[in-house]
Amino acid sequence: MSVERYCVYIMTNPRHTVLYIGVTGNLPRRILEHKEKLIEGFTKKYNCCHLIYYEQTSDVRSAIEREKELKGWLRKKKETLIATLNPEWNDLSLDW
Repeated sequence: MSVERYCVYIMTNPRHTVLYIGVTGNLPRRILEHKEKLIEGFTKKYNCCHLIYYEQTSDVRSAIEREKELKGWLRKKKETLIATLNPEWNDLSLDW
């Protein structure tokens, strides 16, 4: 039996002026959908195509709760979180 993996992730645009927080059960597929602009909405409108942060869990409820928690944070707190994993804000999905 395989273990499910759920990811909470943060994306930004090339100029780092906007942040998008989402949750998914298939991070590589979801990031590709954002990069290829296959989904209407915020990420397409604001060109959020760089994955700059993600966390994994095996519990979908905790992933959804974490997404809600992060969305409630001020930008400065989100920036501090991103810096813990990715201080240069590099696109973490470039090698995928």
